Amino acid sequence: MDLMPIVEAIHASALSEWIRGSLKAMPIIEATHVLAVALVFGSVLVVDLRLLGFPDAKRRITQISHEMLRFTWIGFAVAVITGILMFMPNSITYYSNTVFRLKLLALLAAGINMAIFQFVTWKGVAAWDQDARAPAAARLAGVLSLLLWVTVILLGRWIAFTKGYDFSVPEDVQFEF
Repeated sequence: MDLMPIVEAIHASALSEWIRGSLKAMPIIEATHVLAVALVFGSVLVVDLRLLGFPDAKRRITQISHEMLRFTWIGFAVAVITGILMFMPNSITYYSNTVFRLKLLALLAAGINMAIFQFVTWKGVAAWDQDARAPAAARLAGVLSLLLWVTVILLGRWIAFTKGYDFSVPEDVQFEF
């Protein structure tokens, strides 16, 4: 399935044109995206460290998870919205960018890891909710989660250096030395 016509339509949209033409839009969108990703990673980090037994297992994982989940989802929603807004004016460039595609794969893997944890491992949480070491499956989910989110963040930063800028000099430019 060729997605290029959709990507080109996104690139040519009025919102994309406005973002490209605005001096303030992209910096605000990017800053908001970074803050949202920090909120997601910070809240996920708290839960994952508890799964790994840091600092200890005395506090109930169900309580920690409940407290952090709203921050995770708020941050994730804002990150998705701002991520789409960053994608739109550069959609043609991003579509063929390998690092961008790897970031999307890492996000998908993080989502799959979370889904398996929630729908399989979490079912037995009563046995290890407090004062007990999380089972190996829960610890593995925590480690994978941390690795995948760090990967998402690193790939996100790497995208900025692999956007495929065109540094060629237009034919009508005259240099006088």
